[in-house]
Parts: sequence; C-alpha cells; structure tokens
Amino acid sequence: MKWMLLGAALALPAQAEQIAPDRLDSLPGASVFFLGEVHDHPGHHLNQARAIAAIQPTAMVFEMLTDAQAANAPATWDSAETLADALAWDGSGWPDFAIYYPIFEAAPTARIYGAAVPRAQARAVFEQPVAQVFAGDAARFALDTPLPETEQAARETLQAEAHCNALPANLLPGMVAVQRLRDAELARVAELALRDTGGPVVVITGTGHVRRDWGAPAALALAAPEVATLSLGQYEDAAPDPALTDFWIVTDAVDRDDPCAAFQ
Repeated sequence: MKWMLLGAALALPAQAEQIAPDRLDSLPGASVFFLGEVHDHPGHHLNQARAIAAIQPTAMVFEMLTDAQAANAPATWDSAETLADALAWDGSGWPDFAIYYPIFEAAPTARIYGAAVPRAQARAVFEQPVAQVFAGDAARFALDTPLPETEQAARETLQAEAHCNALPANLLPGMVAVQRLRDAELARVAELALRDTGGPVVVITGTGHVRRDWGAPAALALAAPEVATLSLGQYEDAAPDPALTDFWIVTDAVDRDDPCAAFQ
C-alpha cells in the first residue's frame, strides 16, 4: 500500500516542464538533484555540467562508478587522463571519459561517490529476492514489497523494448528486479552523500533512473520523504508523454550504430 500511494503521488510532478538549456542556470532549490542523460550523448553531459556549475554540489553520485572506484578519486587532478586513470574508467564499458569530464570539471571540489551495482550482485537477483541482494535496508526502499501487477507488467514491457524484444520472457522479471536494485542503490548512496556532506547532492545517471514515479527519486522518497529532490530528464528527438520528471530537455539524437544489431 505504501508503494502504491507514493507512486500515485509522484506520477505527475507538480512543476513538470520542458526547458531550454539556459534554464539549467537557475533550477529550483533541492537537496538532491537527479540529472538524467543518454549515456553516449556529449550534449547531455554538457547540460549536466551547466546545471552542476550553478548548483555547486558538495557531492556527486555516479551510476558509472563503483564505491571502490570512487574511493580512488584524487582530491585534485590536472587532466582528464589523470582522473580517468585514478577512477579506472577505461575498460569499464561506459562511453569515453572525455564526454564525462566536463561534469567533474564543473564541481572539482565535490566529493565523488559510486553507486554502480557490481555485475555479480546484479546477476544474483535472478536467483535470490532483490531484498536479499541489496546492500542497504531493503524495507526502507520497499524492495521487500512486490510491485503492483500493472506496474510489473509495464516495467517488463519496457525492458523487452530496451533489449530489442530479443530477451526470453522468463528473464524479464529479473531485469525489472535489477532495475529496482539500481534505483535503490542510487537513492541509498544519494542519502549517504547528503548525510556526509550536507548537500546539495547531484546524481548522474541514465534518464530511465530519474523518473519520479518509479525511479531513484521514488526510492529516495520512500526511504527519506523529508529530502527535497528535483529530477531532470534528457531525451533525444522527443520526450515520452508524460515525461515523469520535474523538468526535461529534448535534443537531437547522436549518430550511433544500430543497438539492436548485437541481438541479431
């Protein structure tokens, strides 16, 4: 019941609005800002950097970094190469560090946190309940509660579409569980960063994780409803209707290979 009531309350943000990049200079205040992206879009990272320069966060949480990688972040650095080496970015599977570097440059004194879910932990949810795999208090983030049937079905459909409808149907519940695990981990680490540094905190993650109805902002609202959050989605060509973030930006798409080719 708690999950369903919160989902209804967060489904349609009161201030939902498409914005131009110049509005990133004056976003409303919050304790935690969830800044979404399409991972390989350089323009999205420049927009995030612009927002960060205005927010001046005390901490930044990255979906792309494990806790161990973040712990190796140097207090200062003299180049993108130096920072990438310290973070062991190369070979991590994420896009080239050069397009992420402006984010770090925008808040060079911010403490860096990692919220990546290690592969072994993500794979474990296919064999165990997600509540048993999560590193934090699963009940606070409602990971011990099954999703409503309609939401579970909707999430499975999105996972199927995101994987070019190439996954066996029996894998889809596990994929949804992995997504819930990642959302909860982003929220858990954001709360930790806020407690450690006093905030504001910025979370850098894919736009799918910044949805207010069931993404990381919803997970944080379950665990710490007193924390004021703001979510920004970034989309290519068009935003979904509804966008389900407080604000969103629409950009042109970047040229890339067909992502479905890998499934053929």
